[in-house]
Amino acid sequence: MSSVAVIDLGSNSMKVLVAERSVDGQLTARKTRTIDARISAGISQARPHLSEEGMARGIDAVKALLNDAAVFAPQSIAMVATSAVRDAVNGPDFQQRVAAATGHSIRILSGEEEANLVGRGLTCDPALSGLRDFYVFDLGGGSLECLTFHNRRIQQAVSLPLGCVRLTEKFVPNPSQPFTEESRAAITAHIRAALPAGDFKFSLPKNSIAVGTGGTLTTARAILGAQKGLNLEKTDALITLDQLRQLLGWIGALPLSGRQPIAGLPAPRADIFPAALATFIAVAESGGFEAYRNSFYNLRWGLAAELLDANH
Repeated sequence: MSSVAVIDLGSNSMKVLVAERSVDGQLTARKTRTIDARISAGISQARPHLSEEGMARGIDAVKALLNDAAVFAPQSIAMVATSAVRDAVNGPDFQQRVAAATGHSIRILSGEEEANLVGRGLTCDPALSGLRDFYVFDLGGGSLECLTFHNRRIQQAVSLPLGCVRLTEKFVPNPSQPFTEESRAAITAHIRAALPAGDFKFSLPKNSIAVGTGGTLTTARAILGAQKGLNLEKTDALITLDQLRQLLGWIGALPLSGRQPIAGLPAPRADIFPAALATFIAVAESGGFEAYRNSFYNLRWGLAAELLDANH
């Protein structure tokens, strides 16, 4: 069967997915990989600007991910960029540099495109096939995608500038020190103000199911699993609000040097992880739900489905 490859140039990390359709029509992954490149440093500024170092890290990561994909000889390759490149004043320059270095062009997604592709990816998750009405929250380094599904159709799809790199830069004065109550309160207030301002409404009944995607909940799940000696794949996909609060209380009290060795927490994410946890907690408190169902299906899966349909 033919496969396709998607490379996602995210604000905090860059990822590849090589996928194909099985005989029953399900999308299956042949290869996944994540590289923490953090091209988005400075994203909270009024005029975000990608640094030379960040762009160099990004280009190196793209080359490595293209090499990973090449092994599978995909029928087509899509390379997309999200908030960091979309918002940067020199995003077009980075786009040109990647094309010159790799021969592949970058599609810069609008916030609406990003949110809708996240939603399409979620519908590929067989574990969610029984859900009809639910929320989806996908947290990245630069933005938070918020969706509402009704009868498995997208009713709302909003992209908000609430990514964990952006909020860390804005509200955490020194990420190497313990996460303060002042930072948590500022992030919570900012999110509660931003959600209605972004035209996202919590329109489903209270205690509706919320699906969470992105590195933060996957990391939280990995940490919780490591405490029980479980690999990520064997862990419970349901992560409660109480578990997130307990994680933030423990990890947030540690300096960066104390967070980095924690099993399940990638060291390059340790500086932004407290703000990311605080974000998911604030969203849950605003929406009145007590847990997230974590899914590994997201933007890349939506793009893979789009490519495979186009090639069919």
